[in-house]
Amino acid sequence: MTQATQETQSAQKGILLSESALRQVKLLQGKQGQDLCLRVGVRQGGCSGMSYLMDFEDISKTNPDDEVFDYDGFKIVCDRKSLLYLYGLMLDFSDAMIGGGFQFTNPNASQTCGCGKSFGV
Repeated sequence: MTQATQETQSAQKGILLSESALRQVKLLQGKQGQDLCLRVGVRQGGCSGMSYLMDFEDISKTNPDDEVFDYDGFKIVCDRKSLLYLYGLMLDFSDAMIGGGFQFTNPNASQTCGCGKSFGV
């Protein structure tokens, strides 16, 4: 994804998804055998004070005040309170043997944990 593409998406979407992350979530979604969306959020806890949440859920379970971001038919859902901490988040995926998996790049984080799964603001 080029920098210009990211900047255009950033103006339109509160949570950004790299092409590799989109491929991976679609692959995982297909294994579930259902048409699910990805819920992304935060909760208190983790090494740095807050930790990321990410799980599939049925799109019918979304709340009216949830923000929904569409990526070529795949939907990411985030509650508004979490979006205050996640706005501009880039969700990426790497299949590297060491340090692979989903990676969160959060412009709102003032500190992050070495594991990459928690942050502080």
